[in-house]
Amino acid sequence: MTIRNIVKIDEEKCNGCGQCVTACAEGAIKLINGKAKLVSEIYCDGLGACLGHCPMDAITVEKRDCADFNEEAVKKHLENEIKPQAAPHAHGFVCPGTMAKQFAKTDATQGDTTSQLTHWPVQLSLISPNAPFLKDADLLLTADCVPFAMGDFHSKLLKDHKVIIACPKLDDVEPYIEKMTEIIRNGNIKSLTVVHMEVPCCFGLMRVVQQAIANSGKEFNFKEITIGLDGQVK
Repeated sequence: MTIRNIVKIDEEKCNGCGQCVTACAEGAIKLINGKAKLVSEIYCDGLGACLGHCPMDAITVEKRDCADFNEEAVKKHLENEIKPQAAPHAHGFVCPGTMAKQFAKTDATQGDTTSQLTHWPVQLSLISPNAPFLKDADLLLTADCVPFAMGDFHSKLLKDHKVIIACPKLDDVEPYIEKMTEIIRNGNIKSLTVVHMEVPCCFGLMRVVQQAIANSGKEFNFKEITIGLDGQVK
């Protein structure tokens, strides 16, 4: 045993996306019962390569008394690991679709069906407050029903914006408030537009933003847009 750096995972913050699992070259982290867990101290080198891959900021590196990193044990561990492709239901399986991506946008006119999406993921729970696409972004935070109701959503609202989606009715909004607080506090966005449906429960998205601004300690203005059930801007 020795005092050294080692990864610490906050299970309260972890959403089970598994990005840290694929980021750990030593195989020290696995998903167990929907949460990322350090399976053995001897597999963790303490360098923290997984930190930047966690969209929930649930991973830190702490210094404490623990077992020494064992490179030979890691080699044997990796040799014995079941590959995710061969065992898709194993604890180590990670959906590759959660990895952050950016891509070129295309031009569109109102009513055009050309996609204006320029990044991935788009779900608020999966986005890191330090995601590259947030830098100097005109951000569009929208209730996830809006694009279904609004036929020209891409050309009318999404164009020239980075989008984040959330549901204030069905999701736990407290993690959303924390995430939006960090996004606003980091100061990387130029503007924020909040879009929600006209139904009462959807106005909860406004509470998320208002509370996040208050928690951030910054003065920040945003624009609100309400969409009717007929898909028209109210």
